[in-house]
Amino acid sequence: MCENLQDRIKPEDIHDLLAHIYENTYKVKDANIKSEFITDKCLELFSKDYEYSIVKNFNGELCGHYPNKIVLLEYEKPDPQVEPASIKDPSLEPNQMESMYNVNEQTELFKQARYARCRSRFVVPVMMYEGRHICRSATLAGGAEMYGRSGIDFLFQSGEDSSLSSGTGQKPYSEMQMFDRYRGQDIKLLKSLSVDYICDLMVEKKKVKFGMAITSSEKVDKENRYKDFHIMSIPYPGCEFFKAWKDNCYLGEEMKFDWNQGYVDACLDIPDISLFSNLDVDWSNYRQWNLIHLTQNYLKLLLHILKEGTSGLLVHCISGWDRTPMFMALLRLSLWADGVIHQSLSPAEILYLTLAYDWYLFGHSLSDRVNRGEEILYFCFHFLYYITSDEFTVLTKKPKQEPIRSTSPDGYMAAGNGASGSFDPRYHVSNGSFTSLSSMDSAPILFINNHGEDEVFCNSPNSNSYRQRHSSNSSGILTMEPAHSLPLSHSSSPLDVPIHGRSLRTNMTESPSPSCGSWQVISLPITGGSSGPSSGSQYSSSASSPWLNSCEEASESELSPRKEKLDIIRRLFNNAYSNKITRKQKFKETSAVSNLFDHFAEKVGIKSFK
Repeated sequence: MCENLQDRIKPEDIHDLLAHIYENTYKVKDANIKSEFITDKCLELFSKDYEYSIVKNFNGELCGHYPNKIVLLEYEKPDPQVEPASIKDPSLEPNQMESMYNVNEQTELFKQARYARCRSRFVVPVMMYEGRHICRSATLAGGAEMYGRSGIDFLFQSGEDSSLSSGTGQKPYSEMQMFDRYRGQDIKLLKSLSVDYICDLMVEKKKVKFGMAITSSEKVDKENRYKDFHIMSIPYPGCEFFKAWKDNCYLGEEMKFDWNQGYVDACLDIPDISLFSNLDVDWSNYRQWNLIHLTQNYLKLLLHILKEGTSGLLVHCISGWDRTPMFMALLRLSLWADGVIHQSLSPAEILYLTLAYDWYLFGHSLSDRVNRGEEILYFCFHFLYYITSDEFTVLTKKPKQEPIRSTSPDGYMAAGNGASGSFDPRYHVSNGSFTSLSSMDSAPILFINNHGEDEVFCNSPNSNSYRQRHSSNSSGILTMEPAHSLPLSHSSSPLDVPIHGRSLRTNMTESPSPSCGSWQVISLPITGGSSGPSSGSQYSSSASSPWLNSCEEASESELSPRKEKLDIIRRLFNNAYSNKITRKQKFKETSAVSNLFDHFAEKVGIKSFK
């Protein structure tokens, strides 16, 4: 069946969504027509590949900052092109199957388990890979929050629901009974979702404010209630660290978290089990990793669990609305780029789903974070550049083929599959010439792109068709780079760049320079620079730094469908972020300075008040 053109996600839909997310933090009680439209659009996108059930959260009775329609994915829809071999239940349609969930029972399980988690943000499945759930939540609540939240609910809930918080309704629980009951319900929920692996991103054992522990975590449960689970403590900096990343000109390669701060008491702890024996990461050096390397290795760990494990996965931080959605989004986009989930979605559709469901509908406050300079959402999509290699795939790797090498007219070695190679300065720079390249690839650049270019690739029904359409298009220029900050200090003037076939288009796909239409800013390597990472920097893959170390890697990266998909996502996001958020922020900053100057001028009599 052909998809209605009006139902497709277009670039302007991404722009509108991001503008709405920036202006509104989602809360169930504040739901409006726009948030309902976004929710329904997410359900439509889920329905393209999955059968699902919905748990109602219309009044926020389960959680005030979870979606009002919580999706429970059940199984992937069968390929409509394949005729089913048999139909077990003659009352069902050929491609219809019975629901896996009793929605009423699942709702009750959520109700009883929510007291165990901070802000009632209970464990909820958000993705499915090979029949296994990938879940998210907040960390465990402390005793004070459990007492307070259950007490308030006891006072305001109807009598029929009071048993959820008071047991017999006659006497309160002792502290031990309360922990046993609520955390027991949390464990019951985890087991019902077949979750065996818990990844805790907190840098603290317990979150402490004003000298009092306000949260806890599975890794420090005194009664060892979570002993049946494999708990991985993978401490990751909170959103405030991303202000430092922004202030450092968005250079994650040069940033390391200060693990010696007083509040940081969680250590990296990976269980010594056979599952992780073939994961080639030296975890003992995690304190020496920069931001990029740290994020890469944690994502590797999560993907390895999905690839080699046999059970579900839970990822959480403290509240579950900053670091957690970042890793959820990276997992969703990485698995989509491999073609193992959301196979029917185009790049624009998967980007819409990720922004709307993983970030907005689970309570991320984008305006607050951006106003504070804590651009964790931007880092998430900026980071896609560093995971394009097959080192981050869950697919079985194919053996490498020796590329055909030739010398380009410029005197550089070009690698390829027989076609003439094209020059990209990022691949041919000495260790002492990284100044231009560092700012070019790591620091975001403000540019505003034409929506028409995005139409070339954003709405294809599957990866093969959008790749074919992009390859055959003779007028589209594809550039994917960070899109909002300082201009390049070592760039030439814009030149009109002609297009000569597939080779140049492919090169421009890799180019870090911003473009608009057929114009492109060309940046060439400059000698004498010293601001980029040194040759001794540690990276885990050819795509883990903004430049590649050999012509062979350049060729392989160039031809990778995974890389092409992730670059398109990054391109779409950067254009929207630049237009809808960065521009507004710069206007605010300019207005604030102008108002301050006007006020000063009036005070000293330079300017008269009218």
